Amino acid sequence: MAVSKIILYYGFAPVADPEAVRLWQHTLCESLNLKGRILISNHGINGTLGGSLADLKKYVKATKQYPGFKKIDFKWSEGTGNDFPRLSVKARKELVTFGVPDSLQVDSTGIVGGGKHLKPKEVNKLAAELGDDLVFFDGRNAYEAKIGKFKNAVVPDVKNTKDFIAELDSGKYDHLKNKTVVTYCTGGIRCEILTAVMKQKGFNEVYQIEGGIVRYGEKFGDQGLWEGSLYTFDGRKTVDFSENTKIIGRCDVCTSATKSFYNCANDFCHKQYLLCDACVADSKNLQCTHEDAKQQMNA
Repeated sequence: MAVSKIILYYGFAPVADPEAVRLWQHTLCESLNLKGRILISNHGINGTLGGSLADLKKYVKATKQYPGFKKIDFKWSEGTGNDFPRLSVKARKELVTFGVPDSLQVDSTGIVGGGKHLKPKEVNKLAAELGDDLVFFDGRNAYEAKIGKFKNAVVPDVKNTKDFIAELDSGKYDHLKNKTVVTYCTGGIRCEILTAVMKQKGFNEVYQIEGGIVRYGEKFGDQGLWEGSLYTFDGRKTVDFSENTKIIGRCDVCTSATKSFYNCANDFCHKQYLLCDACVADSKNLQCTHEDAKQQMNA
C-alpha cells in the first residue's frame, strides 16, 4: 500500500505569467493524482498537497526546476490519503489576501523588506536573552490560537488576514514598535508578508520563524516555547508535536478542555466551533444563531 504524505510549501519569486504557471501546475498535479490547493500570483507560489510519497517526490522535483522555485522549503507530514477532497489551482493577485498586492516587492531572493528569519534554536536563544522584552506576535486567524500558540503571545483580533491592516492601524500595538517582535504562523508564508507590512508601519525590530510553527514543532516538540496543538486547513484539522501535547483549547459551550473544531451545520456559514465530545453530541451547538447567519451572508 502506498505511503500517503502531505506537503506544505511556498516560494516568493517573480512570476511573469501566473496563468501559464497555473496551467502547468494543474496539469502536473493531475498527472500525479495529487489533491490540495495551490495559489499562484506575480509574487510566487503557495500550496498544500496530499498524495503518495512517490508522486509527491516527483512533484517536488518538477516544481524546483522552475526559475525562482528551486530554494522552496517543502515541509512534509503524515497523510491519510483523504486529506483533500479535490485539486484546486488558481491564479490570484495575492498568495495570502492581506489586501496590499501593490505594496509587496519581490525579487529572486524573496520578499523585499521583510523580517529577518530565525531558526528554531535562534528563537529560543533570543527569548532567553531578552526575556519579557521579546514579544511573540501571532500571524494567524485568532481562532487558530485557541488550541495552540507561543507562550504569552499577543494574539490580534482578526478573523482573516485582511483584518491585519486595520488591526495594525488601530494603535493597539503601537507600544510594541520599539520592542523585539517575533511573528509566527503555520508554515511561514503569512509572516513573510506580515513582517514586511509591520516594518512599513513603523515596527523597528521584527523577526519571523523560519519554516513557521511546523519547523519549530519538529525541532522542539512540546519541550520549547510552543504549547498546544497546531490548527491545519485540511482533513486533519489539528496536528500535535508529541504524545505529551497540552490541551489549551476550551469548549465554546461548557469550557471543558478540547482541541476539536467543527464546522457550522449551515452550509452558507463558514464559522467553526470549538466543542468537547459531550457538547458536539447536541446538534443545536453546531448551528449558528440568526444574527450570526445574517453576518455570514453579508460578509
